[in-house]
Amino acid sequence: MAELFIEFEDNRLLSSLCGEYDRHLTQIEKALTVQLVRRGNQITIIGEQEGVDDALDVLETLYERLETGRPVEAADVDRELRMDTHPQEKAPSQLEMFGRGNFEIKTRKKVVEPRTDAQKAYVKSLFEHELAFGIGPAGTGKTYLAVAVGVSMFIDGKVDKIILSRPAVEAGERLGFLPGAMEDKVDPYMQPLYDALNDFLPGKQLAKLKEEKKIEIAPLAFMRGRTLSNAFVVLDEAQNATTMQMKMFLTRLGEGSRMVITGDRSQVDLPRGVQSGLAHAEQLLSGIKDISFSYFTSSDVVRHPLVRAIIEAYDEDSQKAFERQQQRQQQQ
Repeated sequence: MAELFIEFEDNRLLSSLCGEYDRHLTQIEKALTVQLVRRGNQITIIGEQEGVDDALDVLETLYERLETGRPVEAADVDRELRMDTHPQEKAPSQLEMFGRGNFEIKTRKKVVEPRTDAQKAYVKSLFEHELAFGIGPAGTGKTYLAVAVGVSMFIDGKVDKIILSRPAVEAGERLGFLPGAMEDKVDPYMQPLYDALNDFLPGKQLAKLKEEKKIEIAPLAFMRGRTLSNAFVVLDEAQNATTMQMKMFLTRLGEGSRMVITGDRSQVDLPRGVQSGLAHAEQLLSGIKDISFSYFTSSDVVRHPLVRAIIEAYDEDSQKAFERQQQRQQQQ
């Protein structure tokens, strides 16, 4: 067992570092299997040497963040825990490949920061590539980060408008006839995109931008025949686009635009026998140099911790079902 003492100069910042009722320290203890004891302006770290070293890195990074005037919340602690602790492996991690520079996404209402290595690489690809794919399970921030980058680039004047789209496909149930005008009918399908925008832009400004057509939210079917120039375009839930719809959407890319395609291959709601446009595009376009593909796993889930456990349980069940099917085929 190793033991290390750290002394902090500013007790006020130290209180923010520890969190209300030391909840940030508890979060670090659970993640790294160490014990953190606070006495005055000192914190003692007790545990295995590797855990002690990792805890020291996390505490120092978070304290430096506070010294620059930025707050520390539970999400910031989670981000540092994920990005500072790696299994020992020969191949460099994405974090080592891209360095430890801050990938802050500034919007009108908040600053968004990637919380995992995969998210950091994804954000980097969104700024560097005109066409990027984000593929992985629910809760990994694929759409949220894409919309944040779009808002940031719009604020900086790099694009003239933001266009958000998704297929209007029901998730496993028939909703039947929906009353109201066309906008009322499609809004339920678009709500996740509205939720993301509301996180980044004040309500009045968002309403004004929508009225001026600077921000558009529309079903995928509405994209046919358009040329999307000088725009940041996001296609969400792309696994529910057919191959023809995906081709139609990708060929809308115009001069000065950036396009992001996000989806989860495990949540296809298309009719049986209809190929997912996301899977087809991934096979077809993965060899093109200027198109970026970013992949997420259950370890990148940033929602409630139970979401990660649920995804892993379903993945394990699917793997067992696949193995049973293979065994039956071999027996036959």
